[in-house]
Amino acid sequence: MYLKDFEIRWSDIDANRHLANSAYQNYMSHTRMAFLMELGFNQKTLAENEIGPVVFYEHIYYFKEVFPGKPIKVSMEIMGMSEDAMFFEFHHNFYNHKGENFARCEMMGAWMDLKTRKLTGLTNDFLTSFSGAEKAEGFRVLTKEDTRKFAKVPKNLT
Repeated sequence: MYLKDFEIRWSDIDANRHLANSAYQNYMSHTRMAFLMELGFNQKTLAENEIGPVVFYEHIYYFKEVFPGKPIKVSMEIMGMSEDAMFFEFHHNFYNHKGENFARCEMMGAWMDLKTRKLTGLTNDFLTSFSGAEKAEGFRVLTKEDTRKFAKVPKNLT
């Protein structure tokens, strides 16, 4: 399990004086990118390969309020990945300074080719690095069908 430490900033608090929803998303995104950077997915290598990660969904479950003044930890675990690593599923858990779990998130995403603007699998060193990363208990191989499990489609106004 990958863990990242955070200090709750004034700008992370909402009108109810607890951690804002947008801060949860920012912390998760930062944790994911820190993890990926350790695997070699930094701005330079992503730009050279013209790929970038995209998020399909983030389902956040809140268990307890959290307030500024104490550090928190955000975890990230790889729960699923397609054979070509095009699709991935990560789970995040949020822990207070006592180690108590106050929120959880399930997210799914993919890699996008920034030239074609289409989803793409990973190749070469990226595939080796990402596929070789530690997997969580309960890890599963994903297929395109897994990305459609909630059956959500666009609904136009007309």
